Amino acid sequence: MDEYAKLSINQITTRDQWSLAEAITGYGRHGIHAISVWRDKLLELGIREGARMLSDAGMTVTGYCVGGLLSARDDAVFQERLEDNRRMIEEASTIGAECLVLIAGGIEEGSGDIDGARERAKEGLALLLPDARAAGIIIGLEPLHPMVCSLRSVLTTLEMANDWCEELGAGDELGIAVDVYNVWWDPNLAREIARAGNRICAFHVSDWLADTRDLRFDRGMMGDGVINIEKIREMVEGSRRVTEGSDRTIALRLPKGIPSAKEKGTQKTGRQLRPRRSC
Repeated sequence: MDEYAKLSINQITTRDQWSLAEAITGYGRHGIHAISVWRDKLLELGIREGARMLSDAGMTVTGYCVGGLLSARDDAVFQERLEDNRRMIEEASTIGAECLVLIAGGIEEGSGDIDGARERAKEGLALLLPDARAAGIIIGLEPLHPMVCSLRSVLTTLEMANDWCEELGAGDELGIAVDVYNVWWDPNLAREIARAGNRICAFHVSDWLADTRDLRFDRGMMGDGVINIEKIREMVEGSRRVTEGSDRTIALRLPKGIPSAKEKGTQKTGRQLRPRRSC
């Protein structure tokens, strides 16, 4: 088996260096045939052209990033974001994405109503599920680190993501994206990964540097931080019953043999060379 068969690169890893067309070519040149596409890069190239290039290159599209931001209190803004997410579902279907990664959205300045923001995001998610079901797209609900709760996501734990899935009574159209960078700290992580089981539709890998200075972009290369990635990966793989025809069990997987940033020497000249990956 090809050692990279289950490796997918999140396009934000090379966002500053490569267009989508360049990423498709570059990843393929290195034997990587799966990608999680970012919307701005797809729209820059064109949806139909992007779909054609991905198909011609034999690329599996493991994810489309990033939808959501559904916590707006203003009804007009809320409806506008719903319609934009519906367009993203259509775009994900056009490029053959396995899931649309979705984050809840934060708390509006001056509000302070975290409970209301969570209920609003859940309401929006419920309204999107029929569209996802009709398009054959999985919405991958991604909890983010609590430190970005105010700006990015009021959904901050895997337990909460599991609760939302159960409360909404969703079927296969709603899954969970597990990003180790966002959930590694959680004392209930093992329990909630086991609870999520086959809901897990994506697994994102990077590392949390002990002296992290930027909560979105100061991600470390695997092995340079404090996350026990191997242990979490084992939890995820152990929780999922691989269904027939689904050999790509996780969307982003760390194969053995990839050197850490320390081994490559990329940290010697300072923090600006650290890889940038975020949802």
